[in-house]
Amino acid sequence: MATASDNILKEFLSQRYNSCMYCNGFYGNSFGEPVCGTCHMFLFSADINKEEGEEEVFPEKADSGDSGTEEPDMAQDFCAQPRVAAPTLQVPRVAPVSHKMDRLAERIGMLTVPRDWDNIPEGLVDSLPPEVLLLVFSYLDDISLWTAGMVCQRWQHLLCGETRWHEFVMLRWPLFNPKYKVKKWKMIYSKLLESSPCRYCLESMRLQSTPPIEENSWRHRRLRSELKTLRSDPPEGIRAEPLDRHCCHWQASITGPRGSPFEGGLFLLYLQIPDSYPMRPPRVQFITKIFHPNISRHGDVGLDSIHYNWSLALTISKVLISIQSLLTDPYCDVCMEPVIGRLYRNNKEEFDRIARLWTWKHAMHDFVMPINIDLNGI
Repeated sequence: MATASDNILKEFLSQRYNSCMYCNGFYGNSFGEPVCGTCHMFLFSADINKEEGEEEVFPEKADSGDSGTEEPDMAQDFCAQPRVAAPTLQVPRVAPVSHKMDRLAERIGMLTVPRDWDNIPEGLVDSLPPEVLLLVFSYLDDISLWTAGMVCQRWQHLLCGETRWHEFVMLRWPLFNPKYKVKKWKMIYSKLLESSPCRYCLESMRLQSTPPIEENSWRHRRLRSELKTLRSDPPEGIRAEPLDRHCCHWQASITGPRGSPFEGGLFLLYLQIPDSYPMRPPRVQFITKIFHPNISRHGDVGLDSIHYNWSLALTISKVLISIQSLLTDPYCDVCMEPVIGRLYRNNKEEFDRIARLWTWKHAMHDFVMPINIDLNGI
């Protein structure tokens, strides 16, 4: 008889989650992601600087004496205009416009609402002409284009020649460096996207706003010095590069330590550096799936030094080294994923086997062509 822990572990190993890990589906469908959109909006804000209260989400309206409920003074505006004689016009009578809903607009509207496969009307995805589809696709980003290509073979055929998947890979994962000649970049993009713990976070990486920061500030000089050290003398198996000019958003990579079940894997991370750094720690998140008790299914890292015991002596390089050492020596007394922590303590061989399979499936796309490993039956 399966226990609650076995069911949680089985859901964790699945490719799609049945419900949100926080609200358990109370706020709606999570669409296979570990966190639903509502919980993600409140728990994982895109702007980490507003936690200090430096910026308001909704700035207050200036006090102009207008409550916003009064009607505008049309008489005053009218009197200010020069008066001219209005010409007499013969307006032809027009037949009343039919309020019948446009079928094309109705179909497009139905396709913009997420729904389960069972609730999709028959023939809906094939009812739009290719010219309309290509026009709609031109407004989509790379993740939306990839998702649209999974709808049906017709959409996939239309998107094959309209996208540049190599550029999309380099934009999303600039530290990904394959050691072989890639012939099908769309397949690489698909595997990297499927290996990401949270698509909400992956999508927001390129949508982040950069606050105005002084070029000669302490923060700027400190980050420039750290970046210079990371480039000239990087720690073994660690790389990190800023994604913007003000070094607010970084991507880092950690190679799995030797002797661990993560050996050979390339694990990518996303770092957000607050504008008050180094007074406040960076936010660090895995963007490659990993089976580890101190890393949640959403990719959050349970490292004390970046949550409660932050010190000015710590740097981005030292944080990444600490995370790398955490892969070798998990701390199971307090876990982000308690079920995996119990598995590590009670059955280390099984933990190593599952972690190694996860590494092969999600973190070795740079060395071997993506392979299909069924994690549901392990």
